[in-house]
Amino acid sequence: MEFYFLGTGAGMPSKQRNVSSIALLHPKMTWLFDCGEATQHQMLHSPIKPRKVSTIFITHLHGDHIFGLPGFISTRAALEGTTLLTIYGPKGLKEWLEATLRVTGTYLRYPLDIIEVEASRTYEHEGFRITVEELEHRFPAFGYRIEGEEEKGALLVDELKRLDIPSGPLYRRIKQEPTFVFKGTEYQSADFLGAPKPGIKIAVLGDTVPCDNSIRLADQVDLLIHEATFADSEQDHAGRFGHSTARQAAEIAAQAQAKKLLLTHISARYVDQEQRLEMEAREVFPESYLMMDHQSVVMKG
Repeated sequence: MEFYFLGTGAGMPSKQRNVSSIALLHPKMTWLFDCGEATQHQMLHSPIKPRKVSTIFITHLHGDHIFGLPGFISTRAALEGTTLLTIYGPKGLKEWLEATLRVTGTYLRYPLDIIEVEASRTYEHEGFRITVEELEHRFPAFGYRIEGEEEKGALLVDELKRLDIPSGPLYRRIKQEPTFVFKGTEYQSADFLGAPKPGIKIAVLGDTVPCDNSIRLADQVDLLIHEATFADSEQDHAGRFGHSTARQAAEIAAQAQAKKLLLTHISARYVDQEQRLEMEAREVFPESYLMMDHQSVVMKG
């Protein structure tokens, strides 16, 4: 599983950063989180294929998070995308997007399913559990917690050998089925499997000030993606505009006992001092990393 950052800037594009969009690349699917202006242009310089994107999660309806959506949807159709595209997002997304497509005469060759999310709701989607909570911004904004399915434990080969159970197709059946038969005796597969491996846990948060729901969504996640619009010296300014500082993002990660923090949504005012934000975060949470456009992070899961 790879997270590829298409846009890491805040508010408007700059020479160094485009506005918000993050891709999740998985062997079985490709997802987007937000789709700011020029996201599809960023994809031209990335491994992401628009027609392969199956799902988009919108955190909120401010322009720097959604203005690239109509163009992306149209291009996906032009590139012969024919499979279902599902979009999750706040109330109002469906009305805005359908009106934009209608007024521009955009014709789609594929089905489009727009799901307007509700706070404290869980959705099952493409083998993952998605939990949604509302954050605290100047505009309704949401965060998403993504949890993968628990994996079965490893085969206890020594136990199998003790019973002279040979390797081969039977081992595969033990991993896949609840029981198996060997020499006329039925066994429970679970007796020959180690402890199950927990599925991956990730939180992707939209624009927000520090809040309890951020900690709830990020609880013990393997990876937290959090905005870091401002430096610590501008904490009051950040709060007035519904944003967080890098240090505040790190405090959320620490309180939630996350394993790794990726910082995004960086104000253009820090173009020559971005490492300052990363250093402020690392003073609180050492596993903090400030992301740039076209950087990626690979996770197991």
